[in-house]
Amino acid sequence: MPRNTSITLLSVGHACVDVYQGAVASLVPFFVAERAYGYAAASGLVLAASALSSVAQPVFGALTDRWAMPWLLPVATLLSGVGMALCGVSDSYAVTLACVALSGLGVAAYHPESARVARLAGGGHRAMAWFSLGGNVGFALAPLLVSAVVAAGGLRLSPLLVVPALVGSALCLPVLRAVRRTAGARGRTAGGTGRDEPAAFVRLSLAVVCRSVVFVGLSAFVSLHVQQRTGGGTAAGTAALFVLYLGGAVGSVLGGRLADRWDRVTVCRWSYLATAVAVAGIVIAGGPVLYLFVALASAGLYVPFSLQVTLAQDYLPSRVGTAAGVTLGLTVSVGGLAAPLVGSLADATSLRTALAPLVLMPVLSWLLLRTLPEPAVPRPPEAVRGTGGAEDPRPPAGRG
Repeated sequence: MPRNTSITLLSVGHACVDVYQGAVASLVPFFVAERAYGYAAASGLVLAASALSSVAQPVFGALTDRWAMPWLLPVATLLSGVGMALCGVSDSYAVTLACVALSGLGVAAYHPESARVARLAGGGHRAMAWFSLGGNVGFALAPLLVSAVVAAGGLRLSPLLVVPALVGSALCLPVLRAVRRTAGARGRTAGGTGRDEPAAFVRLSLAVVCRSVVFVGLSAFVSLHVQQRTGGGTAAGTAALFVLYLGGAVGSVLGGRLADRWDRVTVCRWSYLATAVAVAGIVIAGGPVLYLFVALASAGLYVPFSLQVTLAQDYLPSRVGTAAGVTLGLTVSVGGLAAPLVGSLADATSLRTALAPLVLMPVLSWLLLRTLPEPAVPRPPEAVRGTGGAEDPRPPAGRG
C-alpha cells in the first residue's frame, strides 16, 4: 500500500477516535437539560474522560514498547465509540460515568500505538503532521456530530454515536496488513537504533506542558473573552472557538512543511515566540482583529504539535510508545490542571487579567527549547544490519 494511502487512512481513523474526546464536553448541555445534572456532576464526566485518557496513555505506551499491539488500533477505536454510545442509555449517573470512562480508556489505548504505526507507515514528521491533522478535525467535528444525533431525539439516540468508531476500526485493518508486510518482525516495528536522551526528553515534555496550559486556557475561556471584548453574543464566542480549532488544523500541516526546510527544534522555538505575541494580542486587542490573533495563536500552538511527537520518539528511540504516550497524553492532563486556576483568578479579578499570564507560557517553552539539540534520526534496524552492524555516520537526508 502506498505511504500516502496509509497515512490518509490513519488520519481519518484518528479523526474517528478523537471525535469522542470532543463529544464529552458537547454532551454536557444535554445531560444538564435532560437529567438536571449540576455543574459539579457535569464536570465530573469531563474529568472522567480526559484525566483517565491522559494519565493512562503513558501506561499503554510502556506496554506497547514491551509487546507488539497493533490490534489495539481497531479494538481501542471500538472501545472509545461503544463507551460514548452507551452513555445516554442509562439514567444512572454511576453507569453514565463508567461509560464515559470506558470511552476515555479506549482513547488512551489508541494513541501511543497509532503514533508508532503512523511513524512506521509514513516515515517522518510530515506524515505525523497529517496524522495529527485527523485528530484536530475529529475534535472540531464533535459538536456537529453530537448536535445532529442528540438534538434530534435526546440522549436515547446516543447509540448512534458508535458510527465513527465502526468506520475508524474498519479503516485501521488495511493499514495494519500493509505495515505488517513491510515491517515483519517485532524488532522492526519498535522504531530504530539510537541512544536515549532522557534529559532532552524531559525538557521537551516540560515545553509541551507549557503549551498545553495555553491551549486548554484558551479553549475554556476564549469564547467568553471574545464576547466581552467584541460586545457580541454567543455566536461571536462560538466563532472564536471555530477559529481556534481551524487554526490548529492549519498549524498541524504547516509544521510538517516548515520542518522540511529547517530542523524541528528551530521550528518549535520560533513558533512559541510567535505564539507569545499572538496570545498578547488576544489579551490586549478588541474588536474583529481578535479573531486574527486567535487564529495566529492556534496555528502557533499546533505547528510544534506533531513535531514534538517525533522529537520525543527520537529522544527515546528505545521507548517510542512511552514517548508518544507522554507527549500526547500526560502532558495534556498536567497542562489542564491550570484551567481552574485561570478561572479562579478570573472570578477574583477579570477574565482579561486572568488570561494575561498565559503569555508567559510560550516564552517558557522557548526557553526550554532554546539549547535543545536536534536529535539524530534513528536508523531502522534492517538498515543497520545492511551495513554489517555499523551505523552509517552520514547525517540523514531529511529531518524527522
